[in-house]
Amino acid sequence: MTHSLSDSGWRQAHLGHWLALALQRFDARVLQLMAGNDQVPLALSNLATRGSLTASHIHITRHLALDGSRLTDLAQRAGVSKQAMGKLVDQCEAWGLVQRQSDAQDARARRVVFTATGLAWLQAFAEAVTQTEAELRAAVGTEVATVIAIGLEAYAA
Repeated sequence: MTHSLSDSGWRQAHLGHWLALALQRFDARVLQLMAGNDQVPLALSNLATRGSLTASHIHITRHLALDGSRLTDLAQRAGVSKQAMGKLVDQCEAWGLVQRQSDAQDARARRVVFTATGLAWLQAFAEAVTQTEAELRAAVGTEVATVIAIGLEAYAA
């Protein structure tokens, strides 16, 4: 399908636009649920409620391996620069979600690992994602949600 430049409506009504809005809505709902989770430490709930914890911080939650990751690997999996990921890790370290440890396989390297608080955060993330996915299925129907998931998985592969 070719779009006419004189008809600019397509610029805000194309698939990429809707995907971006859907991701923003999904991540905002996940953060909202995490902020209300009793298992999340109060300080983190307050940060999430005030908007200090954002979808950017979810990159660490999504991509940090349970046994830890090097910063470069974490940045690569999240699709951000090493510098940007370093800033996110600094913030998450200050909030007690992660810590840097020596890498047992390479004394020159450091690994980013979840703290106990970070693991509680990760559990709250899992619960929030599950609930948000259920809400999406309720909003669009199970069949449509399944088609969306299959289609996006195929497109992203």
